[in-house]
Amino acid sequence: NMDRHHYETFQKFGNKSFILHLDNGRGFGRHSQDEPSILVPLQQCCRIRRGTFLRLQLLSTESYRLSDAMRESLQSDGLAPILSEPHLIALNRRLLAILETAKDCINRHGERKVLQDDLGAWPAGH
Repeated sequence: NMDRHHYETFQKFGNKSFILHLDNGRGFGRHSQDEPSILVPLQQCCRIRRGTFLRLQLLSTESYRLSDAMRESLQSDGLAPILSEPHLIALNRRLLAILETAKDCINRHGERKVLQDDLGAWPAGH
């Protein structure tokens, strides 16, 4: 994750140098630029826990929108606002990309092969 993490050493100290780990704090990246390569593991393996998939679907609905849940969760933080409004909106857009990728997998391989059952027995007909 070189856009966020890297390290420096100080040559001034010769062999007694040390590594300084730096984190530029861009864990949410640029709000205007999505990184589709992060979806490659899902695209290649086409496996996701059923419970995770269902939660992601819920967070994509009007009543439980991911950006709203995140905004509410972060507003009590002493450093609020943690995420700018454009970053919160980007969460919704990125969530839709994840769901589209999972749905493409389901269309290609079927729900049984893609959704790993972590919620108990599958309902009849699936």
